[in-house]
Amino acid sequence: MDNSETSLSEQQQIRLEKLRQLRELDINPYPYSYDVTHFSTNILGNPSLVTEVPDDNTPRVAIAGRVMTRRIMGKASFFTLQDSKGIIQVYIRRDDIGVETYNTLFKKLVDIGDFVGIKGFVFKTRTGEITVHTEEFTFLGKTVRPLPTPKEVENEKGEMMTFSAFSDKELRYRQRYVDLVVNPEVKETFIKRTKIVQAMRNFMNRCGYLEVETPILQPVYGGAAARPFVTHHNALDMQLYLRIANELYLKRLIVGGFDGVYEFSKDFRNEGLSRFHNPEFTQVELYVAYKDYHWMMGFMEEMIEHVALEIHGSTKITVGETEIDFKRPWPRIPMYEAILNETGYDLYGKTEEEIRTIAKKLHIGIEEGMGKGKLIDEIFGEYVEPKLIQPTFITDYPVEMSPLAKIHRSKEGLVERFEAICNGKEIANAFSELNDPIDQRRRFEDQVRLKNEGDEEAMALDEDFLRAIEYGMPPTAGIGIGIDRLAMIMTNSESIRDVLFFPLMRPE
Repeated sequence: MDNSETSLSEQQQIRLEKLRQLRELDINPYPYSYDVTHFSTNILGNPSLVTEVPDDNTPRVAIAGRVMTRRIMGKASFFTLQDSKGIIQVYIRRDDIGVETYNTLFKKLVDIGDFVGIKGFVFKTRTGEITVHTEEFTFLGKTVRPLPTPKEVENEKGEMMTFSAFSDKELRYRQRYVDLVVNPEVKETFIKRTKIVQAMRNFMNRCGYLEVETPILQPVYGGAAARPFVTHHNALDMQLYLRIANELYLKRLIVGGFDGVYEFSKDFRNEGLSRFHNPEFTQVELYVAYKDYHWMMGFMEEMIEHVALEIHGSTKITVGETEIDFKRPWPRIPMYEAILNETGYDLYGKTEEEIRTIAKKLHIGIEEGMGKGKLIDEIFGEYVEPKLIQPTFITDYPVEMSPLAKIHRSKEGLVERFEAICNGKEIANAFSELNDPIDQRRRFEDQVRLKNEGDEEAMALDEDFLRAIEYGMPPTAGIGIGIDRLAMIMTNSESIRDVLFFPLMRPE
């Protein structure tokens, strides 16, 4: 066992002994509740609470949170208390709370990280810091594992260097509960993420669209090109899949007569981990009857512009060293044109073998089983997508890449599909939805052929979905927007793990 493990064990033993002493003193180390009247920010932002000479009419506050630092000065002490909103200084004096409470409970048995409740009045110290003067002290929760604390180390020049207490990225992802305490600014990322979802939900609700729920466990997976997670239902003795997308069930609801439906969903794809990929992720899918992909482009850019204004008060957001502007309208570039501009190769009308040859010339890694659509996707992903920093619509995809999209009304071999690209990554995918059941069956059969040839991400044939659209589906526009990637941009986060409370990690 190394020194750090020994030290940690010793500290835990000391805290466990203090826990025992609390119980011996008949102090409940884990009481059931505490009546909080104010948060730290309420007090710091309300000068009317500050008093110079307290009396019976002086307003009192009751706050609760963790003890984060202590400065003991004999018969009186200062400490900082961290609640869910921020940090505030607290003054505590032996003469106010009693000798036993001050000397035994506060000075000897309270550790950094413990939860306490404070009732008292608000004043300003001589240095002008707003502080709560303790009149009642209540113990609310004992920590038996110490929080990480910053370390000071002397460098070669004799200068004191302060190192963050909890800066290791992997440790922060694994122990987000500690990260949120030690690095409270991390909370802002997740608060913004919640506000992004709220802004989108409010926008779609105002448009009159209905939020719905569809199955997570599905007998046939579909709606995207991805490998699914597989599970088994014991009672029915049947294989089920965790959904990779909501699309086919939401379109069933359009068949059923809803004009517009949307769902914020957890979806699951059995793929690798990266800065931009987590096997469990969040997206919102929206389907609107009697609309097409042109309308959906306008809808999306209006909604995301609205989200940026709600979150930042501006359409301009700084991501790394780049300023991204979500102000409408966004550029619209056909896919083949975008590839031609970056590679010099016009792929439109080329056969699969011709495109394979071009891919080799472009040094694209080609795997067995890659069809025409996959080859084009690889070229686009290598040469075009990373260069699209400002929000851009890439439109009019090859039919081979889009088995659920409607054939283009004027361009042979293409479909009415767009992807929204921002900061070098796709954040949304949308179609004029295919509602011809004969064409849809043929496309599904093409996907089955690709799967048999080795494409593990090809879609399965869903007979129930085909039956649904055989009953008739109106012209429909559909879109899926990746919440995690959008949150990365809106919060200036480097990795998808920075916007997930608990990302998937390798076993420790």
